[in-house]
Amino acid sequence: MEKVVLGLSGGVDSAVAARLLQEQGYGVRGLYLDIAGEQARKDAVSVAEWLGVSLEIADVAAEQEEKVRKPFMDAYLRGETPNPCILCNPAVKFETLLDYADKIDAKYVSTGHYVRAENGRLFKGRPENDQSYMLCRLTRAQAARLLLPLGPYNKEEVRQLAEHFSLPVAHKAASMEICFIPENDYVGWLQKRGASLPGGNFVFHGEPVGRHEGIYRWTVGQRLPGLYNERKLYVSKIIPERNEIELALWEELFKTELAVRDINWLIERPESPLRASVKVRHTKWENPSCIVYAEGDGARVVCDEPVRAPAAGQSAVFYDGDMLLGGGFIVG
Repeated sequence: MEKVVLGLSGGVDSAVAARLLQEQGYGVRGLYLDIAGEQARKDAVSVAEWLGVSLEIADVAAEQEEKVRKPFMDAYLRGETPNPCILCNPAVKFETLLDYADKIDAKYVSTGHYVRAENGRLFKGRPENDQSYMLCRLTRAQAARLLLPLGPYNKEEVRQLAEHFSLPVAHKAASMEICFIPENDYVGWLQKRGASLPGGNFVFHGEPVGRHEGIYRWTVGQRLPGLYNERKLYVSKIIPERNEIELALWEELFKTELAVRDINWLIERPESPLRASVKVRHTKWENPSCIVYAEGDGARVVCDEPVRAPAAGQSAVFYDGDMLLGGGFIVG
């Protein structure tokens, strides 16, 4: 029986993934990354016992601090908008899964992501729940050993499967929070870690129009409360060296060209302009066609249609149809 190491989080998705893998004839071994609190750990243990699979608990707090939490904080203090899951997946989650897989001589690793994995390539999952954006920085070696049984399903169907299997977490609420930030209060989390930047000006068309209490409280595309001369204003750029936040009207947020650094390619790096589509945030609807001009470790990206408020630090992720090509970080 071929062994697979599954990241068992204590949630519905990974539990259903484990059961599907068992039905496909795999010998599932669970691995819980101990970063999400006591209740999640108890749920993971309960699911493993119900499924009859062994469960290893891995303390990855030090690795997450070094590779995710500190870079997350540093990015906000630089005026960027980081995505911690994109940092965590290749550097902590999948690295730990693969290390354990090698230890027990398992060929594959698996998670409950809504992504399709086929012959070492990654593809979008169903549009309602696609999470391929979050896996853009996996290496080709990591992708080659990945099984993703939830790829053909949407969230509602997975819930129905959980009930059909009578899983103990079938009715557990989905978590939308960052695992290491309680109640999704990232500003409070940053402040507890000592984040302290002086306030500065909001600037609209070159003129100061108000004061902010720190650049880390804002992100590009975010709307300011109230109106200015009866118009809504939005953050268009964060300038950390001056502690300034530039504002714009809605129609001024859209860009057709962006710069991207540190691209991770899941294909061979293109030596000529690449026709693709691009997502600049984890949404269901923005995915315009573009041309990618690879330059050094980054690229210049020219979109056929403008994208809304590309934010420094977020990822620009490239696709050929449904196939994930890779992604890098947007430069402000």
